[in-house]
Amino acid sequence: MKYYELSILISPEITEKELLELEEKIVSFLQEEKGILLKSNKSVKKHLGYPIKKKTQAFLFNLEFQLNPESLEKIRNKLKKEGLILRFLFLAKKMPKTKEKERQRQRVPKKIAESKVDLKEIEKKLEEILTE
Repeated sequence: MKYYELSILISPEITEKELLELEEKIVSFLQEEKGILLKSNKSVKKHLGYPIKKKTQAFLFNLEFQLNPESLEKIRNKLKKEGLILRFLFLAKKMPKTKEKERQRQRVPKKIAESKVDLKEIEKKLEEILTE
């Protein structure tokens, strides 16, 4: 599974109730594709830098989740069918630092982490190799 962030611009002509329903619908798209929702930010009304579909304001909704890359296209198609969504953007991100550290710990074999080599032993072996 990869780590993604999804940013969505939603039409400002929507009511609060409809906005909540649309947010839940988007989260359900992820759950249908066996995605894991990690973080969801509350929608915020923003003034756009330039008009999108003749709208100068929009609600911004962000999600962070884990998902198999094969399922991303299915979610993209479902989002395209929603008429109230002005734009959306998927970003592939790195895992949060805490999870990266856990993965690195798992990769290091115990024998390598526990074994210590004496400098004198290395020098002896080098001398043996060089004398041959």
